[in-house]
This record gives sequence, structure tokens and C-alpha cells, in this order.
Amino acid sequence: FSMINKLTILAVFITASFAFTTKSELFENTPKEEITENSITAGPALSEAEEINLLYEAFSLNNANMPSLTSFSNGILGYTKLEKENKVEKQILTIVDFSLPSTEKRMWVLDMASNKVLFHTYVAHGTNTGGNMATAFSNTPNSLQSSLGFYVTAETYYGRNGLSLFIDGMEKGFNSNARDRYVVIHGADYANPDFIKRNGRLGRSYGCPAVPTALTQDIIDTIKGQSVLFVYHTDENYVKKSRYLNGSQAI
Repeated sequence: FSMINKLTILAVFITASFAFTTKSELFENTPKEEITENSITAGPALSEAEEINLLYEAFSLNNANMPSLTSFSNGILGYTKLEKENKVEKQILTIVDFSLPSTEKRMWVLDMASNKVLFHTYVAHGTNTGGNMATAFSNTPNSLQSSLGFYVTAETYYGRNGLSLFIDGMEKGFNSNARDRYVVIHGADYANPDFIKRNGRLGRSYGCPAVPTALTQDIIDTIKGQSVLFVYHTDENYVKKSRYLNGSQAI
């Protein structure tokens, strides 16, 4: 099922459950001969935000650790649009929340088919993006900064950081230079939790979302091949101008 179908099914299920309950109460005192097909009507359609809230609740039932509702909601908006554009092959949404400090686990890999969090771990940001907090972002080559927005994962390669995963930025002006900049997902010692214990924060990359070395292989194998990566932040410029968050109900 596509994400659109999945949201629709959730909405229909909840709406139908509500309609069944209220109609059952109504029909208790109604003679059978007066009950017709027209007596049963569908409940009101849910808004996009309500559908996303239902999906968030479904995820929350299965998982103790979830991204914020805001980052999740915006992630679903972009995921759905990319799915409509036929750019999604794997029903996986990875959310990186750079509004959180590097000392917190701020990467979630979500299985959209099973409503499960597959990974929840640390992720590093770029050297010139900030210290413990990420505050500055760029799409410019050699900026050593992280880039916000939606990406589609691509193929793997082996480089100086070992197994690495190309990610193609979908948003001109925000992350469209990712491949040329070699902004990729890879493992790094400075993204390991032990680094936090020694230094008070994670280390920093040249702009790549670097992950703990012990999880690199599993994460990359899970998300490679056209799944969605969303690098989130409260950055006002991005929120106002992102084509994946605007033209729809951005949260």
C-alpha cells in the first residue's frame, strides 16, 4: 500500500468505528422496517493533520521512543509527496532531528509498512553547523555544514569512511548539491556514544549525517535503494520555503 492508502485506511477504520457505535445506539429503538441503506451514512472525512495524528498514535503504540509529532508530521508530508512522484521504492522514512543536541539520540528509522521504529540512534552534524547544537545549514560546497530537507537514498560505495551511502537531495537551494559535496551516510568513531562521555558532545563531520560504527552496516542496508531521509530543524527559512512542506499543511 502507498502512504496515501495507508492513511486513508486508518481514517476509514476510525471513522467507521465511530459511525458504527453511534448508529448502533440510534437503531436500538428503530423498527427494522424503517432501517434502509440510506440510514447509514459515512462520518466526516478526516483532515490531513488528523490522519497524520492517527498514524503517529499507531506508531506510538508499538514503540517507546518516537520523534516529535512536529518532525514526524512534516516527515510524512514530504514522504507522501515523494511517493506520489514515484521516487520511493522502500517504505522506510528516516527522520534526523537536528533541533535536538548531539548528545541525544536524534535519528529514527521508521518502517512505514509495520509502524515500527527499526533504529533510534545518534547522528553527527557538520563541523560548521554548530557545537552540541546544530544552528547553521548550507547547500554550498566546502561549507562543512549540514543540509536540511528531504533526500532519497541511492547506492552504496566504499570510501575513506568505509561503507557509505549516497543520498540525493530533492530540494533545490537546500540540499540539491549533496551528491557533488559527497554528503553521504557513513559510520564514524566520533558518532559513537563513547565520544560523548569523553568530550561532552558528538564529534562533527564535513556535513554528512554520520552514524555509530556498530550500526553503520545495518542502517545502510535497511535504508539504501530509494527510501526517504528527512533532515529536520525548526529553521524558519527552510520551513517557509520547502516545496515539500508548503502547498500542504505544514505543521
